[in-house]
Amino acid sequence: MKGSYVLLLRVKRNAELRVGKLGKVRFNKGFYAYVGSAMNSLEKRIARHMRKRKSVFWHIDYLLGCGDVEIDSVFIKESNVKEECIVASKLAEKFRAIRNFGCSDCRCGSHLFIVSDKKMLERLLRKSGFRRRLW
Repeated sequence: MKGSYVLLLRVKRNAELRVGKLGKVRFNKGFYAYVGSAMNSLEKRIARHMRKRKSVFWHIDYLLGCGDVEIDSVFIKESNVKEECIVASKLAEKFRAIRNFGCSDCRCGSHLFIVSDKKMLERLLRKSGFRRRLW
């Protein structure tokens, strides 16, 4: 299965983390949405994100490696077309971005957003063809 995904993350406590070349990034307690894609295997990519022990490769790996961060929900959209930048631009209209996070291979301003309203996020994702997936 190919497509895009959105991880709804919960940061349990305020944290300041070193995130690769971004340097130190502050994450306040609350919810965040991370947008990604997997054009080979969506299941394997999400399973990798779910694992606590893994090599650090992407910006999201730094955040998920923090003990105070957990994946609350996973939303997926099957597609043969890479749509993560389209989804990120939609989220950028509604939520504040963590600048330059997760977008080193595209022209987006970010692929990580502070979620001020979970229900609004879920409505926006459903409208865009995503469905919640239990992992």
